[in-house]
Amino acid sequence: MSSHGDPIPMTSSACGSLSGTADVPGDKSISHRSLILGAMAVGETTITGLLEGQDVLDTGRAMQAFGAEVINHGGGSWSVHGVGVGGFAEPDQVIDCGNSGTGVRLIMGAMATSPISVTFTGDASLNGRPMARVTDPLALFGCEAVGRSGGRLPMTLVGAADPVPVEYTVPVPSAQVKSAVLLAGLNAPGQTVVIEAEATRDHTERMLAGFGAEISTEVTDAGRVITLKGQPELKPLHIDVPRDPSSAAFPVCAALIVPGSDVLVPNIGLNPTRAGLFTTLREMGADLVYENEREEGGEPVADLRVRFSPDLVGIEVPAERAASMIDEYPVLSVVASFAKGQTHMPGVKELRVKESDRIDAMATGLRAAGVTVEDGPDWWTVTGLGHGNVPGGVTCASHLDHRIAMSFLVMGMATQKPMSVDDGGPIATSFPIFEPLMGGLGAQLRRD
Repeated sequence: MSSHGDPIPMTSSACGSLSGTADVPGDKSISHRSLILGAMAVGETTITGLLEGQDVLDTGRAMQAFGAEVINHGGGSWSVHGVGVGGFAEPDQVIDCGNSGTGVRLIMGAMATSPISVTFTGDASLNGRPMARVTDPLALFGCEAVGRSGGRLPMTLVGAADPVPVEYTVPVPSAQVKSAVLLAGLNAPGQTVVIEAEATRDHTERMLAGFGAEISTEVTDAGRVITLKGQPELKPLHIDVPRDPSSAAFPVCAALIVPGSDVLVPNIGLNPTRAGLFTTLREMGADLVYENEREEGGEPVADLRVRFSPDLVGIEVPAERAASMIDEYPVLSVVASFAKGQTHMPGVKELRVKESDRIDAMATGLRAAGVTVEDGPDWWTVTGLGHGNVPGGVTCASHLDHRIAMSFLVMGMATQKPMSVDDGGPIATSFPIFEPLMGGLGAQLRRD
């Protein structure tokens, strides 16, 4: 699949039981950060299990453009010869981040305190997404940004020649914004402080510590206060990337709604700032258990065993859990369609500004498929029809959004009539083996 080509219409039909082992790709968030921090270290960082989706490949090419040597040894094994903090060269070309909001925002932070000028662009979806949420705090360091109206790409950033340390309170929960500020703080003197009222995924903090940065986190009445000492020399690491919980969500949720299913999803990262979906599914009555719980590379990991669960019930998903499962709400809404009763999901306004307006995209498709959905600016409610009662039989717009496309294809595995998406191409950005993996479990997917 490609996220940069002709549309790839796809259809998913009801199938027999799903069974087997689902070896999902490496974690996307950790893969991005491995390449970026490897490029900012001194020496060779080695990486195994890197996600080789389009988003991460675009970040690897960007690090090469900044002067790092990035080598693909095959089979998810990579190495990065870094240039050190403050060592980025000015790229000769525009940095194309494709579909990746994570990639572009983290890279902006990493270069914002170096005296270089960089122009960023992306695909149609990324070029429509807001960048001011990152460029505003980066301006506090002395970085200048000029883009299209509404703070949109293409955009040129001029890094600060004499950066200053910053104390910044993140206005809405966003790991991307927090991470961009911390990465910018690496090349600023003194201490950079980030305060977040609501905890978001903490891969950046964990990885910075692993690379040798002096970073601490304190929980106060104001929230989590993260303090980073600037201008360290980062040491290279070996990083074994755990499997992506956001990708695991699709075979997990498919197994829950397809009769007779029994699927093992091994080596999944269960960082508490990422595992909210699995907690929610269990509260709904999902037959989902953690096996072989352990820790790898500072991250909690387990194998997930999931079985068909015909008696799922709707629940109230706590708003404070949203940050730990923000990317999983589209596929959760699919599971909620097969539950009995209402699943209410508040505190999710961030979904309005992802690769698409994910609430609107999912609500529109679910309604067309016969499911009742209500929504507001920062909430939505799905009224489930129970197992076997969801009609389906429609084609849904993916809006160049990989998670929307995969969610509707999962839905089609258990609806009365097939579900189609207008373009499955964007799936390659995060889950390039989605088709063969799901097909190997027994799913009926086809390209139209």
